[in-house]
Amino acid sequence: MAAGQAYSEEKGGSSSLGEPEYGHDPASGGIFSSDYKRHDDLKEMLDSNKDSLKLEAMKRIVAMIARGKNASDLFPAVVKNVACKNIEVKKLVYVYLVRYAEEQQDLALLSISTFQRGLKDPNQLIRASALRVLSSIRVPIIVPIMMLAIKEAASDMSPYVRKTAAHAIPKLYSLDSDQKDQLIEVIEKLLADKTTLVAGSVVMAFEEVCPERIDLIHKNYRKLCNLLIDVEEWGQVVIINMLTRYARTQFLSPNQNESLLEDSAEKAFYGSDEEDTKDAKAEATSLVKRKPYVMDPDHRLLLRNTKPLLQSRNAAVVMAVAQLYFHLAPKAEVGVIAKALVRLLRSHSEVQYVVLQNVATMSIKRRGMFEPYLKSFYIRSTDPTQIKILKLEVLTNLANETNISTILREFQTYIRSMDKDFVAATIQAIGRCATNIGKVRDTCLNGLVQLLSNRDELVVAESVVVIKKLLQMQPAQHSEIIKHMAKLTDNIQVPMARASILWLIGEYCEHVPKIAPDVLRKMAKSFTNEEDIVKLQVINLAAKLYLTNSKQSKLLTQYVLNLAKYDQNYDIRDRARFIRQLIVPTEKSGALNKYAKKLFLAQKPAPILESSFKDRDHFQLGSLSHLLNAKAVGYQELPDWPDEAPDPSVRNVEVPEWTKCTSREKRKEKVEKPFYSDSEGESGPTESADSGEGLGSMVECQAVMPQAGHGSPSEEEEEEGVKKGKKKKQQQGRKGRGDTSSEEASASESSSSESDSGSEAQESPAEVETKRRKAGSANCFSSPPLCPAVTPPPPQPVPSSNIVSTSLVTDLEGLTLTDTSLAPALLSPAFGSVRTYELLHRMTGEGLSVEYCFSRRPFPHDPHMVAVQIQISNNTDAEVKSLRISEPKPLSGMRIQEFPEIESLAPGDTASVVMGIDFCDSTQAANFQLCTHTRHFYVSIQPPVGELMAPVFMSENEFKKEQGKLTGMSEITEKLTLLEKCRSDHAIVQQVTSAANVGRVPCGADNEYRFAAKTVTSGSLVLITLEKREGAAAQLTVNSEKMVIGTMLVKDIVQALVQ
Repeated sequence: MAAGQAYSEEKGGSSSLGEPEYGHDPASGGIFSSDYKRHDDLKEMLDSNKDSLKLEAMKRIVAMIARGKNASDLFPAVVKNVACKNIEVKKLVYVYLVRYAEEQQDLALLSISTFQRGLKDPNQLIRASALRVLSSIRVPIIVPIMMLAIKEAASDMSPYVRKTAAHAIPKLYSLDSDQKDQLIEVIEKLLADKTTLVAGSVVMAFEEVCPERIDLIHKNYRKLCNLLIDVEEWGQVVIINMLTRYARTQFLSPNQNESLLEDSAEKAFYGSDEEDTKDAKAEATSLVKRKPYVMDPDHRLLLRNTKPLLQSRNAAVVMAVAQLYFHLAPKAEVGVIAKALVRLLRSHSEVQYVVLQNVATMSIKRRGMFEPYLKSFYIRSTDPTQIKILKLEVLTNLANETNISTILREFQTYIRSMDKDFVAATIQAIGRCATNIGKVRDTCLNGLVQLLSNRDELVVAESVVVIKKLLQMQPAQHSEIIKHMAKLTDNIQVPMARASILWLIGEYCEHVPKIAPDVLRKMAKSFTNEEDIVKLQVINLAAKLYLTNSKQSKLLTQYVLNLAKYDQNYDIRDRARFIRQLIVPTEKSGALNKYAKKLFLAQKPAPILESSFKDRDHFQLGSLSHLLNAKAVGYQELPDWPDEAPDPSVRNVEVPEWTKCTSREKRKEKVEKPFYSDSEGESGPTESADSGEGLGSMVECQAVMPQAGHGSPSEEEEEEGVKKGKKKKQQQGRKGRGDTSSEEASASESSSSESDSGSEAQESPAEVETKRRKAGSANCFSSPPLCPAVTPPPPQPVPSSNIVSTSLVTDLEGLTLTDTSLAPALLSPAFGSVRTYELLHRMTGEGLSVEYCFSRRPFPHDPHMVAVQIQISNNTDAEVKSLRISEPKPLSGMRIQEFPEIESLAPGDTASVVMGIDFCDSTQAANFQLCTHTRHFYVSIQPPVGELMAPVFMSENEFKKEQGKLTGMSEITEKLTLLEKCRSDHAIVQQVTSAANVGRVPCGADNEYRFAAKTVTSGSLVLITLEKREGAAAQLTVNSEKMVIGTMLVKDIVQALVQ
């Protein structure tokens, strides 16, 4: 306490130890404080046994460092506390050591062993802090120790420590670049990390150490795309910038075929009929060779996963996504970034400055993108000058014939501003508008001429410079303006304006033959007092008048040349000697004298007024290099698009062996057994309780069985299907009752040799297709040619004991629900209007067209998969062989169950198969290759959110009980107005069940509709309540612990009821 008392006495007892006043403490180096005393106090406090005194001392020392005071002589006293058990003290000790370790290398090395012990500490914060300090000690001798620590931390259980390891990699690389190979191994290991905490840091390390090693990203590309939404904002910016460069090397340009399409369209318009008939074969051949652009699914994945980040609160993230879309997206899709960028214009002026720099560049090539937001770029009086000038730039870029009158009215207001730089920029902008839009050129020119009478000399000077450029386009029509400007030479003193007037008079002296010599006379008078730029133009004017009107200007020219001969500036002296020899013929002058007039009075092209941002897009938008318009240190060039797409298979990730089902036996044991145990439960309530599944899943299976059983095969066929596992996968329906003996037969048969089942499976697709056509089973494709049996059968009366529980029967008593409103919702929610989607267009598939739909039936081989029915049509003249799925590329956690290979498909024939996909309760697309014997097509299936669930049936009481558990953030409510056609009970039920695969729940209220479902993968409940109110008003409520699914489902149902 002695140290504490001394400290209090020195401060005059004004404060206690707990509340130090740093402005008066002795550590601040006051005049009357002695250094040894001050540091003795701090050393005593650091040597104390009390953590509170040590903490106080460390706070004072860190405060000294923050104010720039030197505290290096306290290093030994601080280092001793590195092993302190108090985490707060230890953190401050680490902060101090990071600051002074490089200066006190010998003493820092003494604490290395303590840091190494800290790396083994059970507390993750201490492990991370120890590594952070160790990597910050810039001592080359400990590089091996740092490398070992980084490698160990990269395998740490804590993602926070692994993140710190990623941060340490660039530090070690800057200390010793020879360690690059070992660091790349660590980066490769950390890139495979699946936690969002590590992703941003390791990508930053990758960018610092080995940005050229693009091969390290291949296997992690899809994972990074999917993790992006959950990474912290700093990491999102780093990852997006890296993926922008990666995509430019791995994918084809989405806009590459635009010029080709324009050429072919123009040729078709102008070509004659004879030429068309002649070149028909050549055209066909060229169209076959010129493959239509199909976006790589991985390219689409990147665009789709970054789009939601346009709503980020962080301006840097929005800017990163905007530059990614500008550099990578098809022209038709780039427009989505405009609204997000305009939103950023409400931020601080620093953010506005950066955003406007990028908008100015984008608006040159993508003008239409920002035209709807023209008023957002109008200038406010409170804007700083730089912001005003950038907004002017954008307004000028967006000017066209339709909005020019509005923009020019704005410019007229800006000219009256008190900000002179801004006024000058506005005048330049008017000049650019006049150059680019011919119909307003005269209007702009007249307005600028009126500005010549402005009281402000800077406004007049800038107007003169712009008028000079505009007059070069039509000099003969504006000789009056030239005369008017000649009179201004007496008043204007701005050198650039005077030089511009002199150049105009000299260039067009033939249009003003009387005024030009008089202007030269006045300028000769004041020649010695003019600026250099004006003197040069006076010499040029004298030379041009000598060549065109030597009678009046010969003596004046000689006088000006003599004055210039002895000028202080050597440029002017050289110019005078050169011109004298060129225009005044002498014995020594050469042949050039004959061509003097052609040299001086040559026709000069009119200047093109261009934006200063025109060529900036070769820098990556959002980068420092783009902001400065110069290559900054560490800038990575944006690669050009490749001519041919690299192999996309490099991004395929091998599934670990332990996750693969290598044999058909294992698959049957693990997947089919639970499936059959469900079906067993249909025989009665007692067995369903034994099956281990809840009432909801049991009833869900039963709800589909009566319909699926319609047209199902016979018992003999089922036994044959047990024998041939692959054939059974093809069956659309299955029987409504389980058979224990068949299950046992299945188990015994599954232990037979794989070769038998494999050989039989090869012939199964054709046989199954034949059986399906004979049976006429219901198909989800609704077009008559594909399937005649589309109309769902009428609802059958079903015993309540098989469908609903006793409590449900009790709840249903006394309700006046008709069969039409209840039965279809209970029995066949899957047989609403089923929508088909195009998987492969016949042009892209070279004659092979593929469509798919979600059949809303349980997938036979895995209850956690969504059944997808696929219709394959051969529109070619040749047989298509070996139709199969190859190299499925599911995202993290997704699984795909392929359909059996179709050996052959005859010309004009159609095949229908079923595959299963576990979407993991997300609407992310499942990517895979559809292969024939000659071609591979990259395709993807993206499910609507309503297809990720299966109907659940429950009583009203059960519904209310479950709904009570899912409140707060798990409840989403939306108000809507129902259309006239969607107000009847039947229409509402039909629209809701078409939007989502849900089951109707009985409800006692006339104005309420309830539906229930559970997600296919996780079994999470989704409860829907639609309450009709007065008139057409209604309120939709969705309760689900899956908030993302709930939000998307609300949107889809509202769309179904409103549109």
